[in-house]
Amino acid sequence: MYTRCTRGTARSCAGAKAHDREGTAEHHRCGAASRRAREAGWGVSRLRNQKTPTPIIKIREVIKGINFDALSGRMPKAVLKRIVSCMEGVSDGRVKGMIDYPLPYILLLAFLAVLSGAGGWTDMQDFSEAYKKKLNGILPQYKSLAVPSHDTFRRVFGIIAPEDLQRATAEFLLQEICQMKRALGIEDKGMRHLGLDGKEQNGTGRKYGTDQKVANLQTLHCYDITNGICLHSVPIDSKTNEIPVAQGLLKSMCLKNCVVTFDSMNTQRDTVAIIVRGGGHYVGGLKGNQQLMHEEVALLFSDEELGIIKKNGKYFRSYVEKAHNRVEKRSYYMTTDVSWFADLHLWAGLKAFVCYDIETEDLVSGKTTKERRYYIASVTDIEMCADAIRAHWSIENQLHWHLDVTFSEDDNTTMDKNAFNNLSVMNKMVLSLLKLIQPAHNAGLQRIRKKFGWSLVENLTLLLNLLDEKQIEQALLGSK
Repeated sequence: MYTRCTRGTARSCAGAKAHDREGTAEHHRCGAASRRAREAGWGVSRLRNQKTPTPIIKIREVIKGINFDALSGRMPKAVLKRIVSCMEGVSDGRVKGMIDYPLPYILLLAFLAVLSGAGGWTDMQDFSEAYKKKLNGILPQYKSLAVPSHDTFRRVFGIIAPEDLQRATAEFLLQEICQMKRALGIEDKGMRHLGLDGKEQNGTGRKYGTDQKVANLQTLHCYDITNGICLHSVPIDSKTNEIPVAQGLLKSMCLKNCVVTFDSMNTQRDTVAIIVRGGGHYVGGLKGNQQLMHEEVALLFSDEELGIIKKNGKYFRSYVEKAHNRVEKRSYYMTTDVSWFADLHLWAGLKAFVCYDIETEDLVSGKTTKERRYYIASVTDIEMCADAIRAHWSIENQLHWHLDVTFSEDDNTTMDKNAFNNLSVMNKMVLSLLKLIQPAHNAGLQRIRKKFGWSLVENLTLLLNLLDEKQIEQALLGSK
C-alpha cells in the first residue's frame, strides 16, 4: 500500500493530482502506462492492494468527510484525563524524597513537545519554557511547578523502563482506536495483522574503528499493521541478534486470530512453532538462510507450474499499481501441495508456499526491473497472503521511514540507549496519533507537527476532539 510522502522527493501522479496537471507529460506517461498494462492483460488496477481495508484506513476515510466546524471549540477534559492517566501508569524508578518533578508532568511535557516538533532534550526544555503559561491552563494541576532542564528530561528518560512506557502508550492508543471505531460504527473483520522487523538507530554508536567501539542500537519492532500502532519495541543486545528476541517476544503475546509476518531472518522452525502454539498464523519470507528449502521451492515454481496455477485461477492473484512515477505489476502464485516437502514435519502449521513476482516500470527512465520472492505460509487463502505480503512493508514505510525522516531519529546522538529507547517510544505514540488526524489537516506529518508548534492549543483541541466519542458523533451528524 503506497503512502503519500511528507517530502517532495517522491510525487504521485495518480488520482486528483494527475488530473490537476492535465496535459502535462507526466499525466500522459501515466495514461500510456495504464493502456500498456491493460493491453498486457495485467488485470484490474487497485489503489490499495487489500481485499478489505483495515480499521485504521476506514477511520482515516471517515475523518476526511467530517464537518470539523461542528466540533466543539472546547478542549475535552475527559480525553486529556485519559492521556494523563496513561502517563501516570508508568512506574517511577527514581529515589523517593529526591523528586522535584512528578513523572507524569515530565512525560506530558515531553509528549506535547514531541507533538510540536521537538527532537531532543534541549528542544523539550525550550518548548516547555515557551509554552509555560498556556500549559498552566491545559495542565492546571502542575501550575506551581517550574520547567525541568534538558538534563532532567534526559536523566528521567534514562531511568524509565522502556517496556513500561511502551505498554502504557500502546494500551492508551488501542483504547482510543477502539473508541473511535465504536463511535464511527467500524467493525473488526478478519485476522489482526502483526509485523516483525528490526531497525538500527544510526546516530547512537561511537568510536568506530577503535577498541572502544560502541555499536548502534538495534531494536525489534512488533507493529500492529491493522491498527497502525507499534505494540513492542525490544532492544537487541549487541552480543545476539533479533531471532531469539523475536521468539521471546512472541512467547509473551496472545496471537489468537492474528497473522504474523516477518522477513527471512525470522523464518525459523522454532519461531513458527511458537506462533502456532500461541494460536496464530504466519507468512514468512524465504531466502538463502534456509538454503535447501529455498532451492526446492524455487524449483517447484517453474514457468510451467506458474502457468498452470495462473490458468486455474484459484491460487493466483495479480494487481497493477501506479504511484511515485512507477507502474508495478504484482503477481502472487500459491500452492497448497506441500506433502512432497521432506521436512514438513519440522515446520509447524506449514500449509502453503507462495511465489511473489514484481515487475516495475519506471515512467521517467522507461527502465523495467523484475524480482521474484518466495514465502512460506500457514494460511491457504491467496487473498489473505497477498494482503499480508504487501502490507508487511507498512512497518518500513509507515513506521521506520517516519522515525528516520519525520522524527529525525538518525540525527539523535544520545548515547544513553535507555533514554533513546524511551524517546523513540514517545515518537511512536505521537506518530500513531498524527496519522489518525492527518486527514483533518490534509498535510504531511512534518507540517502537522509544525502546526502544533505554532498553535498548540488550537491543534491540541482538534486532536482531543477527534478522540472524543461525543464530539465525533456530533461532527458526523453535522456532516450529513
